[in-house]
Amino acid sequence: MLFQVGGQGTRPTFFEMAAAQQLPASLRAALTYSFGVLALRRPFFHKVLDYEDEFFALLMLVLETHSLRTTDASFSESLYGLRRRAVTIRAKKDDARPNSGDGIHHSGLEKHQKVLSVVFLVVLPYFKSKLYSIYNREREARLQASLWGNEDGRFENLEYFDRGEDSEVSTGTSNAELSTRTRLTKKIQKIIGVCFPWIHASSEGLSFAYQLLYLLDATGFYSLGLHALKMQVCRATGQELMDSSSRISKIRSQERERLRGPPWLKAMQGALLTCAYTMLDYAQTGLIAAVFFFKMMEWWYQSAEERMSAPTVYPPPPPPPPPKVAKEGMPLPADRTLCPLCSQKRANPSVVTVSGFVFCYPCIFKYISQYKRCPVTLMPAYVDHIRRLFHDM
Repeated sequence: MLFQVGGQGTRPTFFEMAAAQQLPASLRAALTYSFGVLALRRPFFHKVLDYEDEFFALLMLVLETHSLRTTDASFSESLYGLRRRAVTIRAKKDDARPNSGDGIHHSGLEKHQKVLSVVFLVVLPYFKSKLYSIYNREREARLQASLWGNEDGRFENLEYFDRGEDSEVSTGTSNAELSTRTRLTKKIQKIIGVCFPWIHASSEGLSFAYQLLYLLDATGFYSLGLHALKMQVCRATGQELMDSSSRISKIRSQERERLRGPPWLKAMQGALLTCAYTMLDYAQTGLIAAVFFFKMMEWWYQSAEERMSAPTVYPPPPPPPPPKVAKEGMPLPADRTLCPLCSQKRANPSVVTVSGFVFCYPCIFKYISQYKRCPVTLMPAYVDHIRRLFHDM
C-alpha cells in the first residue's frame, strides 16, 4: 500500500493530521463570526474584533499550555486522541535489542519541548498574522498611491503662529522625532511588503512538501515545526487515555499542596484553583462544540429565512384583451403602420392611453381637442391622455 488511509497502528493518517492542523483556523473563523453577530447587538464586542489577533493568541496560549501540560499534545491533537512524542535516533548495532531494531525511540515531552511547542503553535502564527496584516496595509497604500498619488506631504508646509520660542523648539523636536519614527515605520513596512510574499511562499511550499512526503510514508514528520522540534505525533494508547485523568488530578493535587498561608486562605485559593480548572475543562471540551453549534444554527435560520423571503417566480400574466372598436368609430387599417385618421404612414406616433391605439400626433391631437374622445372606440379622452412613442411597434 502506497500510503496509509486506515486507522491501524500508532501512526496517524494524513487526514487526521490535516484535520488537527486546520482546526485552529476553523475555530478562529467561527469565533470571529460569532463575535461579529454579537457585536450587532452589543457594541462592546467591537473591541474584541479590533484586537482579534491578540485575543485569539491569548486564548490559544491558555488552551495549548494546559493541553501540553496535561496530555503531551496540542489542543487540536488532544481532541483527536493524538499525542506528541520526542524522537531520539539511535545507531543500529548488531547486538541491539529486537524492539529497537528501527533505530527510533519515542519518549515523553520535557519542559523545554513543551515551551518550544507553544512557541510554534501560538507565537509564530501570531507574528505571521501580524505580518500579513502589515503586508495588506502596505499593498493597499501602494495601490492608493498609484491611483491617487502620494499625499503625505500635504500638511508639511503648514505653519502655526502666535507661539513662543519654547513652544516652537518643543514642537520642532517632537516633529523631528515623529518624522524619524514615521520614516522608520514606513521603511520597515516596505521591507515587510517586499519580503513577506517570499517568506510566505517558502513556508507554504515547505508545508506542502512535508505533507506530501508524510502522505507517501517517506517521513514521520507532518510539518517543518515538528521536524525542528524532533517530535512525532502518535495515536494515544488506551492506557494513556486512561492515565490522562489521573495525571491531571495528580498535577492539581500537587499544586494545592504548594499553597501556603492560613487554612482559610488555602481554602480560598483551592476554590479559585478548582474554578479555574473547571473553566479550562469546559473551554477545552465545550468551546468548539458550542461555537460550531452556534454557527450551524445561524446558517440554518439564515437559509430558512432566505427560503421564506425568496420571491416565487410566477409565469407572466396574459395581456389584457384589446378594446372593442365602436360601430360608429374609425375603422382600423389592415396595415398596422398606417394611421387610422389619415390612412398614411404614422409620423410622430402617439398612443391614446384610454384605448391603446396609435395615431399620428398631429392627427390625434386635433381630433381629441375637437371631439374629446378616442376616434376608434369613442371612449372619452383628453389631450393629457396622449403619450409620445419613441419606437413604432
